[in-house]
Amino acid sequence: MNEKYANLLFIDTETTGREEHDRIFQVAYDFNGEGRSALFKPPVPLCIEAMEATGYTNRDVANLDPFEGSDMQKRIAEILQNNDVIFVAHNAQFDIAMLNKEGIEVPKFIDTLKVAQYLDENAKLGAYRLQYLRYALDLRVENARAHDALGDVRVLKALFGRMFDKLSQEYSSREEVLQKMLGITESPVEIKRISFGKYAGSLLKDIAKDDPGYLEWLLKQKESNMDNSHDQIEDWIYTLRKLVGKRE
Repeated sequence: MNEKYANLLFIDTETTGREEHDRIFQVAYDFNGEGRSALFKPPVPLCIEAMEATGYTNRDVANLDPFEGSDMQKRIAEILQNNDVIFVAHNAQFDIAMLNKEGIEVPKFIDTLKVAQYLDENAKLGAYRLQYLRYALDLRVENARAHDALGDVRVLKALFGRMFDKLSQEYSSREEVLQKMLGITESPVEIKRISFGKYAGSLLKDIAKDDPGYLEWLLKQKESNMDNSHDQIEDWIYTLRKLVGKRE
């Protein structure tokens, strides 16, 4: 095992949807060379969008055991009880929120989505979705079907390795690199490019010059949705307040 991956729990969950009531139906993880992936019967049905994205249907999970009480649930909880372990996921707040519903607490974590945004200083990347980054950064990953938890974990690990190597050019030890990633994850990160709406693909700094009213409207929308922690709400509010000159 490569030392840079030691005691890092790379994990991905596939869920029935993205709403408050939704739950996990697939989990995959990689930890110190131990890799597992499994499907489970969720307590609520998969929505159409989840089936479209993953290729799994309610028929595929109808006769399976639930995640709650499973060996995998117990093993993940056991791994996370070790103070040396760091949870690693892409858009980690979403996976953590889903695992919290299953009674699993995550003490410390690295979010590769936020690290990707931080490292893209000149906003050269058009998006920060995991599969987008896979191809934008030319990550060579075999046997990694998109939106399958195991495939996504393999891409996640490769993405983390690329980021680790980049930060290692600035920091001399593994511990310093990990601490930097943890610090990025814990702090608001500036979002540079918008990926939705009428300005999709545009730099936020350009919108601030040409249509500041739009950003003021967007800020109000984000502030009214602050409980949606897995949608980078804190990062959006931090960025938009900075751009429109509003201080807390």
